[in-house]
Amino acid sequence: MADTSQGATMDRILQEISAMGSRLDGMDSIVASLTEDTKLMCLDIAGFQSRVTALEQRLTTVETQAALVPDRDQELLYLRSKVIDLEDRSRRDNIRFLGFPENIEGAGVQTFLKTTLPQVTGLTFDPPLEFQRAHRVGPKCHDGDNHPRPIIACFLRHTQAQQLLQKARMQGPFCMNEHQIRMTADFSKETSEWRKAFLALRPRLH
Repeated sequence: MADTSQGATMDRILQEISAMGSRLDGMDSIVASLTEDTKLMCLDIAGFQSRVTALEQRLTTVETQAALVPDRDQELLYLRSKVIDLEDRSRRDNIRFLGFPENIEGAGVQTFLKTTLPQVTGLTFDPPLEFQRAHRVGPKCHDGDNHPRPIIACFLRHTQAQQLLQKARMQGPFCMNEHQIRMTADFSKETSEWRKAFLALRPRLH
């Protein structure tokens, strides 16, 4: 009787051990799955960290470049002002003539200016006027009679160009056969725009 009872007890213990073994096997499977998930999460985190590091490096590069922008802007402004100054200096012997009718100069612009300028300005030039070059500016338009193209002349002698511009500033437009002839210095586009803005503002300053 005792042997039977002990046998039954041993069977139950073996069953419980077997059940615990099955549960442990299940837990091992769960732990293995969790371990695999953890590894994957670690890989994902490492990937995110790598991307964050790359973004931080790019941000540092952008910040460095952005810090240089003001200096580059100042340098570009300085270089642009130098280019404008050089362009104005290269044109210092030029005069732009406005109002001469189309084709009045015939075949030679320089010969026409040598003869006409002393007549319309009343100035005497000794030695006579000489030019490095002189020509009309731009293509002829259909309404050339009412809007003749300007003539630009580069004087051989700077003093003669200044003499003419000074006379034009004092007297204003000259008349030639009922045509008003104006003379202006041949400034760069930027300088011309600045002068126009200044002249428009000057009456308000008085």
